[in-house]
Amino acid sequence: MSGYRATASETGASVQNIQGLVSGNYDVAFSLGDSAADAVNGVNSFKSKQDVVALTRLYNNYTQVAVRTSAGINSIADLKGKRVSTGSPNSGTEVIAHRLLEAAGLNPAKDVTAQRLGLPESVDAMKSGSIDALVWSGGLPTGGITDLVTSMGKGVKLLPITDLLPKMQEKYGEVYSAAPIPAATYKQPADVATIVVPNVLLVRKDMKDDLAEQLTKTLYDNLDALVAVNAAAKGITLDNADKTDPVPLHPGAKKAIDGLR
Repeated sequence: MSGYRATASETGASVQNIQGLVSGNYDVAFSLGDSAADAVNGVNSFKSKQDVVALTRLYNNYTQVAVRTSAGINSIADLKGKRVSTGSPNSGTEVIAHRLLEAAGLNPAKDVTAQRLGLPESVDAMKSGSIDALVWSGGLPTGGITDLVTSMGKGVKLLPITDLLPKMQEKYGEVYSAAPIPAATYKQPADVATIVVPNVLLVRKDMKDDLAEQLTKTLYDNLDALVAVNAAAKGITLDNADKTDPVPLHPGAKKAIDGLR
């Protein structure tokens, strides 16, 4: 885009991204749909409604719960008393990890020994045996999970968690849905039924319409390049581009999406 330069900032993920966006530290932010919904509704991690809107819906994040095979964990409820990485502080992973534990009747602050680790640290801790399980929310395949299952082989497995979906939807709405992690993704014996949540690309409400339109169009014009970098980008489609509820779509982004269809 002529006249603009993009720089990336490393953050603790969704909640921190939105906070930085609203405070003016960032102009564009990635977020999981559940955290974005909390932001526009002013609930949970957000004390008031945040002035954020979406440029587009991106790919789905798959909730990936990996456990040590020897730990005797066959459900989220079995995490009671275990050492669990619930993700980086203020990350979308941490949000969904806590919600899963609560849906299974556990108190995240008391019933598990929580380790608030990023994915690379979580993978290392699983390999060393210092934790029993990790929760990760990301696209497929996620390099760290590939590394984990390749290194540990049958010493690690992925948990099916869709039994908790009705409770998740009852409390937090249709932002959560079910989808399988295909067996071939991590060379597992079978598909793993899990819970997914979409990613959304956010900006502030006051972004000029023409800039929002240009950004959105640029993303879709270069989708093949994104897929070449990360296969999860195959999940970014024009069909789903405007499905960002309850986060409003920026008017400039809507114009771009309508023009591309």
